[in-house]
Amino acid sequence: MQHALKALVSACALVVAGHALAQEQVVNLYSARHYNTDEELYTGFTKATGIKVNRVDSDDAGIIARLKAEGAASPADVILMVDAARLYRGEKDGLFQPIHSAALNNAIPANLRSKPEADGGISWFGFSTRARVVVYNKAKVQPADVATYEALSDPKNKGKICIRSGSHPYNLSMFGAVTEHMGEAKAEAWLKGIKDNLARAPKGGDTDQIKAVAAGECDIAVTNSYYLARLMRSANPADVQVTEKVGVVFPNQDSYGTHMNIAGGAVAKHAKHKDNAVKFLEYLASPAAQNYFANGNNEWPTAKGVAVDNPALKAMTQGKPFKSETIPISAVGANMVKVQQMLDRVGFQ
Repeated sequence: MQHALKALVSACALVVAGHALAQEQVVNLYSARHYNTDEELYTGFTKATGIKVNRVDSDDAGIIARLKAEGAASPADVILMVDAARLYRGEKDGLFQPIHSAALNNAIPANLRSKPEADGGISWFGFSTRARVVVYNKAKVQPADVATYEALSDPKNKGKICIRSGSHPYNLSMFGAVTEHMGEAKAEAWLKGIKDNLARAPKGGDTDQIKAVAAGECDIAVTNSYYLARLMRSANPADVQVTEKVGVVFPNQDSYGTHMNIAGGAVAKHAKHKDNAVKFLEYLASPAAQNYFANGNNEWPTAKGVAVDNPALKAMTQGKPFKSETIPISAVGANMVKVQQMLDRVGFQ
């Protein structure tokens, strides 16, 4: 009788444990996105699926370091990063697992996701894009003088350019894209030309470069489009004054198009809730989520057929479409090592 009672108790315990496990609908997210609007995104996912989102915030480099340190013990299910080169690095470091999702393959263009594995699995997907644009002082520079990335190295622009560190991921990605377009030898000469045209040593972030142009410290700068959009949408009069003094060019409209970087996501290599992780990424490709994901940081959606209604982005392009590059974003990541070596050789830090 005692043995039978113990067996019954054990069986009940197993049932209860199994039920609790079945009820544990969570997805653990490591995110380099730090935007308030993303809270609504996560809330929407939970309402739609019943899956709770547990989030850890860091930057791209911090996430990669943490995943490497944690190894198989990592609780991470989904990784969100804000740079193509870092997504590529995570893939090559074996930190992600390729997935098969018809919904994601149908929604996200092939050039905005990783190169497929032999079995068709995809390691990461881009969910929003940002343009690497040129801003200029409207009182001193003509748009035609900065109509291309190549013009940044033209001697006519000597002493006019402000830019953040050449080794910053956003610049590395742009340099990697230009290298893909023009080849390594020409790209290295181009980088030396930009360095020779600097008005000051690289410092600060993209917003600092825009403000430096408005303040007359330099005449030309390179920035991600969303930094300019933030200033354009700001309620601070000082920010509005900055935007009134600068113009913006989407380079290379008559050739290969403007460089576009991505924010994207992947399923972690050791995801304990893989199915939930895939559901989360598929949710990010849905029209409603795309607007939250992209518009929250003044970016453009990547999913086919999805448009975003953002007044600053519309103002930047006068409400018209612009030509963006179509090279595979994975090729940009593949060029990172050679780009850094070129920067070292020309002394562009």
